[in-house]
Amino acid sequence: MEDKLQKFIALTKVPKVGPVIAKNLISYCGSIDAVFTEKKQHLLKIPGIGQIFANNFDPSSTLSEAEAELEFIRKNDIQVLTYLDKAYPARLNNFESSPIVLYAKGNADLNHFRTVAVVGTRKPSAYGVTMCERIIEGLKPYNVLLVSGLAFGVDATAHRKCVEVGIPTIGVLGHGLDRIYPSEHKSLVKKMVEKGGILTEFTSGTLPDKENFPMRNRIIASISDVVIVVESKRKGGSIITADFANEYNKDVFAVPGPVTEDISEGCNKLIKQNKAHLLESAEDIAYIMRWEEIDAGKIIQKQLFVELDETETKMMALIRENKEIAIDQLTYKMGTTPSETASVLLGLEFKGLIRSLPGKKYVLT
Repeated sequence: MEDKLQKFIALTKVPKVGPVIAKNLISYCGSIDAVFTEKKQHLLKIPGIGQIFANNFDPSSTLSEAEAELEFIRKNDIQVLTYLDKAYPARLNNFESSPIVLYAKGNADLNHFRTVAVVGTRKPSAYGVTMCERIIEGLKPYNVLLVSGLAFGVDATAHRKCVEVGIPTIGVLGHGLDRIYPSEHKSLVKKMVEKGGILTEFTSGTLPDKENFPMRNRIIASISDVVIVVESKRKGGSIITADFANEYNKDVFAVPGPVTEDISEGCNKLIKQNKAHLLESAEDIAYIMRWEEIDAGKIIQKQLFVELDETETKMMALIRENKEIAIDQLTYKMGTTPSETASVLLGLEFKGLIRSLPGKKYVLT
């Protein structure tokens, strides 16, 4: 198992080889092992990617770097997930550019059935802090996992409120797990990992450089069902995250603010351009998303006793992504026959994970 992990990590170390090329390589060669045993003359013939990969690939060097990373992982109780693992976030696997490897620390369920991201300015107003805390407290009955970026301001406010009210929360980082940035949040992270955790696509030694944060924002948007922007100027990381979310067909919500304040320009613009729902309370999210309040005891039972196979997991991800989807759309996207789709849906209904609507449509419970 570690041998395969080493090769996945090594592949991320190859210059100019991102997730899309890496996945195409693995698919073309048949396995991660085959990528490392294929002769260079054969790699060069792979359409569109062979030249890029073969000319930058140094197996011994990248495997050596990966072994050092594995040693760090062993010493620090870090979980490594490849995009082929069942525990890898299913929402991320809906996107071709999702990382081939993720590094996680903590106890979060990355496939939690309701995931909400909260983003915003690093310097929120008193109004922004109040709204952020009020919305998060209002989300408690809906059994969500909250995702943010562990930055100063809105991110930290969101994480702290989650710890206070008992909502699991994940901080997605723009650097490796050998550091916490900003360092002032080390004590906060210790509390977060009890029920939630921290997550990154970057190996240890990766600094929190500016170019990493749009990549981090992409993960925040794609791993979430809902993205909330609390306060933001017209440009910035929060707006980038909202743009990613809209591109990925996620529901975006924005807290309106005074038109005289530049700190509210981003949110007001999103609402004005119909790129976000106007958000006043958590009930607005529940109404748009058709969420019902959840009995925590039932959820615990469900998590303990319900196991999903690969087909069920993929179908749950599609229903979650679309919020409401017809059986014929599911059949088309799954590549199954109508009878196979109906059978899987029936099983998910019996497990209490989905419910049917008029018109042969389905939503999560």
